[in-house]
Amino acid sequence: MYTPANLRMPNSAQALDFIEQHGFAALVSADLTATHLPLLLARDEGEQGVLYGHVAKANPQAEQAAGQTVLAVFSGPHAYISPTWYAAGPAVPTWNYAAVHVYGRLELLDSHATLELVQRLTEVYEPGLNANHALLAPDYVARLNQAIVGFKLVIERIEGKEKLGQTRTQADQQGVYHALVDSAHLGDQALAAYMRQRRLGTGEDA
Repeated sequence: MYTPANLRMPNSAQALDFIEQHGFAALVSADLTATHLPLLLARDEGEQGVLYGHVAKANPQAEQAAGQTVLAVFSGPHAYISPTWYAAGPAVPTWNYAAVHVYGRLELLDSHATLELVQRLTEVYEPGLNANHALLAPDYVARLNQAIVGFKLVIERIEGKEKLGQTRTQADQQGVYHALVDSAHLGDQALAAYMRQRRLGTGEDA
């Protein structure tokens, strides 16, 4: 990913924080096959962390990519930026966004580890659901588990980028930030909230 130094996330910890908040990714293997799926981060495993996920057994990507280096792309809030929001011209439209790319070796999990992974992933997004046996009866879950294959991605390299207009003047930053806040589009508002959380591109600290 092209990442100028002034747009780079300051460290890998920030990039891992981003993954925990925006865990839906595109998993891309060497043959350019891509699968969109949630990935679960284990920060305390390996040297840089490990990502876990699963795909349908009918999806050949995991088997084909086993033992190879793959890319996981995590996208955060993003929005169109109008040049009319800047304090002065000339200026052109652009698109602001945050994203993290993770590169690492993909390893397949056995059936037992896959089931544990699915339960952990469910607990992250809906705590307590695993105990609802009216919906997730153990025999039903065990049957479905036979139709998926789990994997782990051992992180070898991680890149984070935040293109939030933080290199523009304070007046330009304030114009963009307030336009996003006042927008009726949820994506614009989400980007403004991310900028506020990161204290980047809002014009407050320029």
